[in-house]
Amino acid sequence: MITALLVANRGEIACRIFRTCRELGIATVAVYSDADAGALHVREADTAVRLPGSAAADTYLRGDLVVAAALAAGADAVHPGYGFLSENAGFARAVQDAGLVWVGPPVKAVELMASKTRAKELMAAAGVPLLAPVDPGSATASDLPLLLKAAAGGGGRGMRIVRELSALPQELTAASAEAASAFGDGEVFAEPYVERGRHVEVQVMADGQGTVWALGTRDCSLQRRHQKVIEEAPAPGLDEELRGMLHDAAVAAAQAVGYRGAGTVEFLVSAEGRPYFLEMNTRLQVEHPVTEAVFGLDLVALQLRVAEGGPLPAAAPPAPAGHAVEARLYAEDPARDWQPQTGALLTLDVPDAPGIRLDTGYTGGDTVGVHYDPMLAKVIAHAPTRTEAVRLLARALERARIHGPVTNRELLVRSLRHPDFVAGDLDTGFYDRHLGTLTATGTRGDDARRLAATAAALAAASAAGSGPGPSRFGAWRNLASQAQTRRYRAEPDGAEYDIAYRTGRDGTPAPVTGERVLAVRPDAVTLETGGVTRQFTVTAHGARVHVDTAAGAHTFTALPRFTDPAERTEPGSLLAPMPGTVVRLADGLAPGAPVEAGQPLIWLEAMKMEHRILAPASGTLTALHAAPGLQVEVGALLAVVQDASTHASEAPTHASDAPTHASDVSGASAHQEETTP
Repeated sequence: MITALLVANRGEIACRIFRTCRELGIATVAVYSDADAGALHVREADTAVRLPGSAAADTYLRGDLVVAAALAAGADAVHPGYGFLSENAGFARAVQDAGLVWVGPPVKAVELMASKTRAKELMAAAGVPLLAPVDPGSATASDLPLLLKAAAGGGGRGMRIVRELSALPQELTAASAEAASAFGDGEVFAEPYVERGRHVEVQVMADGQGTVWALGTRDCSLQRRHQKVIEEAPAPGLDEELRGMLHDAAVAAAQAVGYRGAGTVEFLVSAEGRPYFLEMNTRLQVEHPVTEAVFGLDLVALQLRVAEGGPLPAAAPPAPAGHAVEARLYAEDPARDWQPQTGALLTLDVPDAPGIRLDTGYTGGDTVGVHYDPMLAKVIAHAPTRTEAVRLLARALERARIHGPVTNRELLVRSLRHPDFVAGDLDTGFYDRHLGTLTATGTRGDDARRLAATAAALAAASAAGSGPGPSRFGAWRNLASQAQTRRYRAEPDGAEYDIAYRTGRDGTPAPVTGERVLAVRPDAVTLETGGVTRQFTVTAHGARVHVDTAAGAHTFTALPRFTDPAERTEPGSLLAPMPGTVVRLADGLAPGAPVEAGQPLIWLEAMKMEHRILAPASGTLTALHAAPGLQVEVGALLAVVQDASTHASEAPTHASDAPTHASDVSGASAHQEETTP
């Protein structure tokens, strides 16, 4: 019987497991790195043990330290969560050798499925349909496109899509290096890349008495950089024959390795409806809440029950009901090639409504750092039908108040409302085709932002000249003063708005563009335009201003009236697009070295992803300030390239402005992997 559980993880998944433990009367133990000393999962645990250091390799990936922490805190069981050591057979064995209960599958099952190459051999013997592997050494043009994958891990690390045979050797080297860095194992294999395939998976739950549940399907096709963004259950548009085939294959996979506990069998479904086994994740998935919602289950509670030796509650799972959709809220900028973002998360407030669930490892006031995955939260909606669930989730995200780093919130809302998604026309190339449209401002969006900037300007003017309490009046137009102007830059795309207003004799501001001001105070403005009344909630944090409305949110930076010419940097400067660590430099890179336009010069690691800093033009490297191991802040000068033709570029070059984006590790979205924390 488990009395105290240590979660060998952090953030959202640790908090989610603690929630079930509290409901079951189980004491909780957290581990934390120095970077996570004040994190929510530490605050929520009954006991917490420090793992010295900040990098994952020094803390959450140190199985010896985690086991020692469990023993020191008096825990009698360990739950690995997802990512980090969750699929590490050596760690599972060490937990059991220490006399602790391992809340996970048998060590042998983890070992068998740990290598994707060996797992595929085992599944072939069990009759599970597979994609035929391709030997990279003998691949020909007829084998293209190919997908290179790390044999020992997931989360998109070590994955590359190869469309040109000449690029294969270089991509193999890069994939192997990244896999070795992420998982300590550089083995890479190749398989056909299926265009417009769907990523469909089956949740399984097994006990030690021979019962295996197949808990429906999930569609996880909407991905960026091989990592899932939106998931749903059940997977839409599958006929009963295909569903049955997937369920049978998942059960066969679990039985083939003597599985026990929660796991997921992942498949690629071709456009023709043919399923192919990808891998089995021997752990709890990030997207498990959609299955919980549809089946009315607590998968963590079942994991604990099975770990204690208990059976599943019945021979067959409960009947599913309704539809559930999950969106992963990331601190990242989709319009700038998904660059991860950092900084203070000032507000995180998702409306509490029937059918809405929030799983998060953050609250307002926390800081999003550089060391770990940038996922802030998962927002889940459950409703009787898919249409209702999608609508409910989009509206909850739209109404959420999220102040701090740039997030993918707007992209999520637009994705959920995109005609293809609404119709269930899903595949892993969704963002390849639609990202430009989904991140574009558009005319209507620009009008809405200008109105939000107007509200920000009026609120600021009210704060500058108002006394206590709100000012409420009817269509005030006493415009005796000269017009004044406030300037705002919209984030993250940089569009600028000059908002002119006049101040009435009583000190109340009103825009010169004719909107009727119904109420104004420093934190709220009500405007009427075109006969429609709109309310704006305005929150200022220094120069950063957040304007929340019923139809969406806007973020601005208040600008000074005049720009400072001293802010310019040397032409040709390569600036760090985000905080991170320099992990390597191009061979022979040194001042005076010739470079070619688009050539990778510097590799920067941030939030577990590797980002390439590319030469903006052909020329000469005149300065190099980066070195492996160097930690840099956003905007730090890494190098300077002098253009061969003009001897100077017209403006500083940010890594995100390079022809092939610095952080585009893979060159395309794909379909085969699971996010790691």
